[in-house]
Amino acid sequence: MQKHLTPGFKHVFLQRAGAIALGLTLGLTLGLTTALVLPPVGAAQAQGLFSPAITVNDGVVTNFELEQRTRFLTLLREPGDPVAKAREDLILDRLKEDILAQAGIAPTDEEVVEGMTELASRANLTLEEFVRVLAENGVEQETLRDFSRVGLAWREYIASRYLGQARPSEEEIDRAMGLSGSGGVEVLLSELIMPINAENAAQVEEIALQVAQINTLADFAQAATQFSATQTRASGGRLPWMPLTNLPPQLQQVVLELNPGQVTAPLPLDGAVALFQLRDLRETVGAAPSYAAIDYATYLIPGGRSPEALETAAEVMAQVDTCDDLYGVAFGQDPAVLERNSLAPVAIPQDVAIELAKLDPNETSAALTRNNGQTLMVLMMCGRTATVNAEASREAIGNALTQQRLGAFSDSLLEQLKADARIDFK
Repeated sequence: MQKHLTPGFKHVFLQRAGAIALGLTLGLTLGLTTALVLPPVGAAQAQGLFSPAITVNDGVVTNFELEQRTRFLTLLREPGDPVAKAREDLILDRLKEDILAQAGIAPTDEEVVEGMTELASRANLTLEEFVRVLAENGVEQETLRDFSRVGLAWREYIASRYLGQARPSEEEIDRAMGLSGSGGVEVLLSELIMPINAENAAQVEEIALQVAQINTLADFAQAATQFSATQTRASGGRLPWMPLTNLPPQLQQVVLELNPGQVTAPLPLDGAVALFQLRDLRETVGAAPSYAAIDYATYLIPGGRSPEALETAAEVMAQVDTCDDLYGVAFGQDPAVLERNSLAPVAIPQDVAIELAKLDPNETSAALTRNNGQTLMVLMMCGRTATVNAEASREAIGNALTQQRLGAFSDSLLEQLKADARIDFK
């Protein structure tokens, strides 16, 4: 017996799938889709395309499925190693399918086609055109169908199981919007941000715990000068006055609970650990601004924080006056190097949100990295969209918080299922 998917959670899947389709859109725009270097079948042909590549409990991932998903992810320009990503995705798909079968959740054929059509439309293609582009690159229509089917069904299952726990309270939405006692407040902060990886994790964690105990401005400034990796280290980590609502919502309440001189607990970021000290706080005349969306762009440079990558970043930042200028910088390169986003504040990754809080429109930063520090990110603030309709903004923020929490529940459940599974590679 099939359970139909609710429109709201089909929309969530399609929104996320649209981000993947964007990679294909950019590839088509530059005329690169038919010239992609796709991984050869090779070993899969030798073993037999339809023989098992992986077994997951009682389920099987065939060499054909692995080769197809690899081609699909390569075509969509998914970051990372497409073979490793395809292998991981298909293992998780088998685990999801076991749970979905037990729950009796499956999208109808019409819902799967709707999902496929919407994904195609986000690449500015009809479904027929989308399928043809995939076929020209060796990807069967069934691979797209499986991708849509499992994604839609899994999100429906997670919603049915965890939605009650994931919905934010009115107080949590207020706090996320900066309305919980934060109107008309500006803060004076200092920052200390340290890169962290497998090699230095123990040392960085020890330093972070010691810095968190600091309660004087001079001691924190000295620590920031010695240990921080950001440009503000030259000034002891000191940041200028900023509206509290510029900060990511999850950091606003943390800062409000500090007294001047106190330091936050270490905050985990993507490849870094951050600490903030409150130097001062003041009320301002009028209400604090509230933002419905932050528009920003990221341009990725290989090489991490190497001198060559930093020099390239400096050249890029010197060339651009607005975010639109980045399209000219990235022209002719892999479309994945440039990404433009307009997101609700709660939906922005925390390290990016913290860096954006320091920037005015058209200002840039090269403080962040991706890919375990191997890729340098040039971040540019394009603009902030003020909240016009408070109720619409509340709904958007409530939905963003809900989706973040549902994503966390999904990740946690899949980690547990994978830990308990029998997984054998052939």
